Amino acid sequence: MAQTAAPATGASAITPISLKALAPWAVFFGILMLVLLYFVGAEQGATAVISGEGVHEWVHDGRHLLGFPCH
Repeated sequence: MAQTAAPATGASAITPISLKALAPWAVFFGILMLVLLYFVGAEQGATAVISGEGVHEWVHDGRHLLGFPCH
């Protein structure tokens, strides 16, 4: 006995996301990435925001991976 599936009659289309709804998230993640890039690339230098070497030790390997000199 062969069984055949009935075609779906109520298939919903994917609705696109508007740029107005996407823009706040893009700005948020852009700022977040810039802050992360600052901490990996420039923190503990002449413009250190946090004193000590804690941040430097946490991002040390990331600095070398991304090609930032640190010592």
